[in-house]
Amino acid sequence: MIIRRARMADAAGIAKVHVDSWRATYKDIVPNEFLKKMTYDKRKRLWESVLLEGCVFVAENEEGQIIGFATGGEERSGAYEDFRGELSTLYIVEAYQSRGIGKRLVKTVIKEIETLGINTMVVSILEVNESKHFYEALGGQMIDTVEVEIGGKKLKELVYGWKDISSIYEKIG
Repeated sequence: MIIRRARMADAAGIAKVHVDSWRATYKDIVPNEFLKKMTYDKRKRLWESVLLEGCVFVAENEEGQIIGFATGGEERSGAYEDFRGELSTLYIVEAYQSRGIGKRLVKTVIKEIETLGINTMVVSILEVNESKHFYEALGGQMIDTVEVEIGGKKLKELVYGWKDISSIYEKIG
């Protein structure tokens, strides 16, 4: 298993993980029409633009396939003045979940956030997503609940925060 900074050539692999993860995780939660409109090609174009300026890390399996990715950096919304960093995305192909890959990706993003001189962080996750327990296990404290709309359906998003991201290292090992 390799964790590394993403390259432009990774856009298609990242897009596949993104679409497949959404379709597996949010089936029967977000409208199926929304999930059908998520195509590999559309997401590839999105990730090509993100890769130009964003901080993206990928996890590769032994065959060199991208099986997960994470992004992070400065908190984007400006809504949480006590929290300057953000873990923006974390997706892992279902077959590779619960193997420690998420922890390794989070650790890599945290190190990147620390290079920006930031030691606090938030992450947002849909309330119905069972992965929220992952963030709770890492010591995240719920600081907000926000209503979001996805494909015309209103859902609740939980916002978890860490006042000191170095505390996550103890949980990750």
